[in-house]
Amino acid sequence: MEKLERIVEPSKLTEEDKIDTSLRPQSLSDFIGQDKLKNNLKVFIEAAKNRQEALDHCLFYAPPGLGKTTLSHIIAKEMGSNLRMTSGPVLERVGDLAAILTNLSEGDVFFIDEIHRMNHLVEESLYPAMEDFELDIIIGQGPSAKTIKLPIPRFTLIGATTRAGLLSSPLRDRFGIIEHLEFYNIKDLTLILNRSASIMNIEIDQDASQEIARRSRSTPRIVNRLLKRVRDFAQIQGGKITKNIAKEALDALAVDNAGLDRMDRLILNTLVNKFGGGPVGIDTIAVAISEEPDTITDVCEPYLIQSGFLARTPRGRIVTEAGYKHIGTEPPKNLQKELL
Repeated sequence: MEKLERIVEPSKLTEEDKIDTSLRPQSLSDFIGQDKLKNNLKVFIEAAKNRQEALDHCLFYAPPGLGKTTLSHIIAKEMGSNLRMTSGPVLERVGDLAAILTNLSEGDVFFIDEIHRMNHLVEESLYPAMEDFELDIIIGQGPSAKTIKLPIPRFTLIGATTRAGLLSSPLRDRFGIIEHLEFYNIKDLTLILNRSASIMNIEIDQDASQEIARRSRSTPRIVNRLLKRVRDFAQIQGGKITKNIAKEALDALAVDNAGLDRMDRLILNTLVNKFGGGPVGIDTIAVAISEEPDTITDVCEPYLIQSGFLARTPRGRIVTEAGYKHIGTEPPKNLQKELL
């Protein structure tokens, strides 16, 4: 089944690399939100620079679009190092990893996105590189095979993952800095949106900024994406984004006041109208709306649960009282018993 790209999809869409680069903060002082994480990183980076050492290996885990990749760029700049980027699925063979590590310079930052999807043989080869800065290379085959320890420059590995639970314990334990990125509040999202609008030379009212931020699912990547689409509507109607234009554009894009789109509302309506609000298994939901189960669990469900519209129980998914009210339906009287 072909994957449908949604405007409120937190993962990066195919055309967003160039615009994301232009909007990406270049330093920790420019990075908005995640104050506790930023304060910790400032200390770690300053201490490493004072010791003239590479920063400890870092692991960032969070849902898509919250700034894991941006932080890797910032860390490389703050450390005055080069950044080498790849992703877990790309590292299929040990030779792929060896080719990258042997080309690093002292203090470089090596970023692996979706590190939980890395081949387990590649992962095991990464252990001595992270701990001892050596790479075990096997030369030859059979009884005559020899293992050579190849020294590599001291580097900083930054791993990013959306599913920290899928990381093996040996890999997770080798990271010295492990940080979780939180969802953003409306205030920080508004600041991010205003900064992006300034870079893109977009005129926008403060009320319009807050309206877009409120519907952006607490995710910076989505707030920037919505800004670009609302800009298109404003351009046709005069240029400046006002609150009325923002509301009109977002309504046209089917993004409602809570940031839900057609797919989110379809899930809630299907659960209520076809299954009495639940509990319903994920496979049944997927068949009912003609969507892949992984898409529902990884893309739609987290925000519905975070917003309090859906609950996950041992017997299946249940629409909450807030979920019923959001789609304009009266919740049943026995709802609290179902949620227990």
